[in-house]
Amino acid sequence: MTLEKLTKTTTKPKKRLGRGYGSGKGGHTSGRGQKGQKSRSKLPLYFEGSKMRKTYIRRMPMLRGKLRFKAKKNQPVIFNLKDFADWPKDTPVTVESLVKAGWINPGMPVKLLGEGELKEPLKIDLPMSKSAARKIAKK
Repeated sequence: MTLEKLTKTTTKPKKRLGRGYGSGKGGHTSGRGQKGQKSRSKLPLYFEGSKMRKTYIRRMPMLRGKLRFKAKKNQPVIFNLKDFADWPKDTPVTVESLVKAGWINPGMPVKLLGEGELKEPLKIDLPMSKSAARKIAKK
């Protein structure tokens, strides 16, 4: 391998601002312009143009309580009876069949609610609400 055979790089490294003459970005103002807030210090990440306007982060409601730092995990994916109107007759409704159909990802919890009606009787093996169980038992 010789130097002539190496691929050419076209991107130059980013010049570091505010590091004096040796940085290659000038000396006195060091590439930050002359005056103003950005020449003297960095702006906060949540800054949106002026001090008068409340930032997006501060406009959001606060989460209160003990669980505010925990992610909302293990909340079931909700399905209704009306979602299974076009489900094939001979296929039982299980978590595995929902994964195979591409409706959910493996390992996701599922719950069936009773909104809507079933056209044909189905074999359903999912956790369900009382109203859904009553409607399924009628069919």
